[in-house]
Amino acid sequence: MKGETKRAVLRSVVLNNDVKPTTMKMNSEKERDMGPLDRITQNPGVMGGKACIRGMRVTFGMVVGQIGAGRGVEGVLADYPYLEHEDVMQALRYAAWLAEGREVVLATA
Repeated sequence: MKGETKRAVLRSVVLNNDVKPTTMKMNSEKERDMGPLDRITQNPGVMGGKACIRGMRVTFGMVVGQIGAGRGVEGVLADYPYLEHEDVMQALRYAAWLAEGREVVLATA
């Protein structure tokens, strides 16, 4: 799916609140090894509809940004004591999915 079309589809899903809790369908063995992304949620009323961690006001981008800036997982968990290790791991997996250009439907918070 081309970038503009993908954004339009995701924008439509967020604005129309059509996102339902789901476990992602993964096709290849490598994708199945990545595990589900059930802790990454999206709600139009939380953080402007950005992908968040378990419906909290912590976006996955905030978490991935800290990792990208050299902060370790334990450092992120110290900064956000209400997050769990698996929250950080799923944020990284979601970032990997986005980098591959895959469309992922997130659970509603």
